Amino acid sequence: MSKVRIVGGSHRSRLIEVPEAIGLRPTPDRVRETLFNWLGQELDGLDCLDLFAGSGALGFEAASRGAASVTMVELAPKVMAHLRSTQEKLRFGNVKLVAADALKLVQSTVSRYDLVLLDPPYRQGWLERLEPAIPTLLKPGARLYLEAENPQESFAGLTRIRQGKAGQVHYALFEKPAPGIAA
Repeated sequence: MSKVRIVGGSHRSRLIEVPEAIGLRPTPDRVRETLFNWLGQELDGLDCLDLFAGSGALGFEAASRGAASVTMVELAPKVMAHLRSTQEKLRFGNVKLVAADALKLVQSTVSRYDLVLLDPPYRQGWLERLEPAIPTLLKPGARLYLEAENPQESFAGLTRIRQGKAGQVHYALFEKPAPGIAA
């Protein structure tokens, strides 16, 4: 079993075990560090949604950096069991684990978030299926972090504010403009 480390916040340097599961590819430390440099090191008071939580690297990183709440969504039972074990071990009270299909959850939830972390399995059409519902998840001024196998010039009518590439991973940060602010 491989491991990734939390790169910042209250649980800095703590290791997260990554379960072996088909298609599971944790966001590398370097990419997470870049993301949280873009976001600012602290996420105090933010409500976050980690769709396709997988290893939990992104969601637990957000929780470590002071997010008010982090909802982590995962459908695979083996992976969800691993996330529960990690949450208990690290004692994150601000993390809520939800065993659900990401598309069904996105289409049915009334919750709104300041930050959405979107790192779906590659080559399965998840971005195209999720894109129409994403704007309804976002509070004004919210941000969306997206990882994909290809660069994403645009997504869900949001403004792309940063982008990068590490190996085969293309990543970008998008923002939903606050009311009264032109995109």
